[in-house]
Amino acid sequence: MARLLLNLCTLSAICTSALALPVQHGLQSRATLNPILGGQNFPDPGVIRTGQGWYAFSTNSPFNGKTVYIQKAFTPDWKNWQFTPGDDALPRLPSWVDMGNPRVWAPDPVQLNDGSFIMYYTAALKSNTRFHCLSYAKSRTVTGPYVDASTQPFICPLAQGGAIDPAGYFDPKDGTRWITYKIDGNAIGHGGECGNTVAPIVPTPILLQQVAQDGFTKIGNPVQILTNGPSDGPYVEAPSLTKLNGKYVLFFSPQCYTSDKYRVEYATADSIKGPYTRRGQLLATGRDGLMAPGGLDVAINGDHVIWHGDFGNGRASYTGILTMNGNTVTVRY
Repeated sequence: MARLLLNLCTLSAICTSALALPVQHGLQSRATLNPILGGQNFPDPGVIRTGQGWYAFSTNSPFNGKTVYIQKAFTPDWKNWQFTPGDDALPRLPSWVDMGNPRVWAPDPVQLNDGSFIMYYTAALKSNTRFHCLSYAKSRTVTGPYVDASTQPFICPLAQGGAIDPAGYFDPKDGTRWITYKIDGNAIGHGGECGNTVAPIVPTPILLQQVAQDGFTKIGNPVQILTNGPSDGPYVEAPSLTKLNGKYVLFFSPQCYTSDKYRVEYATADSIKGPYTRRGQLLATGRDGLMAPGGLDVAINGDHVIWHGDFGNGRASYTGILTMNGNTVTVRY
């Protein structure tokens, strides 16, 4: 998901998440679909629905000479969005994060049974800044401030390239809780687009980890539910789960984020652990004027979705509502 300027990345770690600044694409037309927040830079959005409306959170962004680690916005009606520049949902980072270039990406909020909230996110590892790891922060209120009291990363498979793009999921079938995330294999790739189109291609599987009702105690080992293939370019990333028409639907983004081929695809399954069957594209460059759409997130077990696309001087967020007929998912704006 979250991306940094290439001169801030090491060659081996290029392209492991969605850029917070503009990217050059082959197509130059601007979106005919209007972004939310007036086109404000709001990459890698995560969304949650509460009794008051929907809250969205996004990857770090500069403001008045400092970095806002997690931006936030609110809408009571899915139409009119409110945004306060500089308002940080995660004002402090744990000690294991690289404070020189923390790269706080892809926040995803979930409400727990006791009414409190947990937010999963990605950050750069201080002890080896080449890699990114997953963490979580907690708050009594949806708006925060969220507090991360950890002394080490939550999930950090360094031998496989680290991990990014966590997304929480609550299964209404049995009340279990899960996290999906991407193994950041392209961080140890052999070059090419986003560091991983030169053979041998390094796997970037999407994993599913069960957690306890506290949202962070792991139960068992993670299960692979998807991985990159020849049609995906350097990786698959940005997983997000929901349930539509009794089926589990997994959204993800293949291809390099700097390419017009970057998009949102989806797969479906009858069981949360799969097998998942790919069903095709949901969003792509040129569709309704969108440019490199990706990083889609869905309000858990809902049909309201948010994603980002290249727009103006950054990556703006867009919203839509899903419908499903058989195994085909469509989005209306």
